[in-house]
Amino acid sequence: MCDYSKMAEAYKIKMVESISLIPKEERERRIVEAGYNQFALRAEDIFIDLLTDSGTGAMSDKQWSALMLGDESYAGSRSFYRLEEAVKGVVGYRYFVPTHQGRGAENVLFPLLIKEGQYVINNMHFDTTKAHVELKGGRAVNMVIQEAYDTQLEHPFKGNVDIEEMERFILEKGRENIAFIMITITCNSAGGQPVSMDNIREVRRVADRYNLKVVFDSARFAENAYFIKRREDEFKDREISSIIREMFSYGDALTMSAKKDAIVNMGGMIAIREDEKLYTQVRAMVVPMEGFPTYGGLSGRDMDAMAVGLVESTDEAYLSTRIGQIEYLADKLIEAGIPIQRPVGGHAVFVDARRFLPHVPFNQFPAQALCVELYREAGVRGVEIGSFLLGRDPDSGQQLESPLELLRLTIPRRVYTNSHMDVVAAALINIYKRRQEIGGYEIVSEPEVLRHFTARLKPVKDR
Repeated sequence: MCDYSKMAEAYKIKMVESISLIPKEERERRIVEAGYNQFALRAEDIFIDLLTDSGTGAMSDKQWSALMLGDESYAGSRSFYRLEEAVKGVVGYRYFVPTHQGRGAENVLFPLLIKEGQYVINNMHFDTTKAHVELKGGRAVNMVIQEAYDTQLEHPFKGNVDIEEMERFILEKGRENIAFIMITITCNSAGGQPVSMDNIREVRRVADRYNLKVVFDSARFAENAYFIKRREDEFKDREISSIIREMFSYGDALTMSAKKDAIVNMGGMIAIREDEKLYTQVRAMVVPMEGFPTYGGLSGRDMDAMAVGLVESTDEAYLSTRIGQIEYLADKLIEAGIPIQRPVGGHAVFVDARRFLPHVPFNQFPAQALCVELYREAGVRGVEIGSFLLGRDPDSGQQLESPLELLRLTIPRRVYTNSHMDVVAAALINIYKRRQEIGGYEIVSEPEVLRHFTARLKPVKDR
């Protein structure tokens, strides 16, 4: 029997925003003016914007309605308590403090957990997380399984932590030199790849053995739970909400950018399972950095929208639609022979730029070159996840080589239709046919921290 509910989106469109494709000669001029950095392009320069899924989702009618309930009291806002109730219901942790976004949460929590020179172990740190670790005097270490680095290998949980390597590292460096263990769900830098429940349990086991805290970077927690349901037999009959609560039960704390799975334009949080001392420290730290503990840099209306979005993100019909659109684009690219990280993960399709442009060396940033070319071809903005993002060795200043050179095509939640995905696929297929013509880029100017946001580049041939 045909399941018609899986043939269409789990929502209908109530409001639209006009977009247009500016002429190619204009696109050529705009990207030059932007220093070949897609972050410097204006929104009106873009036809289809796949830069990020952070704060770019379409809020639901219930979320828009919740905005009108926003209580803007400086302290003790009703909106805070509604959000606190939602967090406890979805996450299951006892303590919670809002922040303006995920990096605000990292900025508050990390100084409390990291001592100068300590290591933070993660499956793979994302850019802002790595920066916050290093700004607090720590050293970020990635411990994702080796299967993650082979984009053509089919493995259901490429975001998994390499348990043996992690334990070997702890023994080598000494438990006292490890600040904490972090698990990023889903693992963005590995291609939006999920982490299995079995792996999360093993991380907890090792952490308990060495008395270490486990902290989740949980921006895409609901998507991770959905993959667990689909790919781990133990959970195929479990509710998404139940999977989420078990997942978080193996952690001590979490940071979250609510701009992803909670489907809001602004918001984040720190949640702590039961450590009252740490919670007291977080409450004190959040005041000078983010704001009073019952608003944490957010307006009341932001908190109310976030409370609704947290619950909506756990709906299986919505998640099926969400991941289904990503799979739709991935299937079109695979059919055309375009190399992507497989199997497709959550929130984005990651094109393997090293395989797409094998003639462009890592220090000429092949994924950035592909990003520029996609904008030139069809006005589509993606983002580089590779050596350009990775940056330089903090000690030597030498350019680091990323194990993966990826063009991330990040799909905002409930925003684009599959017709837009057809445009993206067609553009990449056309570029693939002339890929030998595409050259690399070099940096003209760059800041010391998170350079990829504001650096300026030029084509290597322009020397």
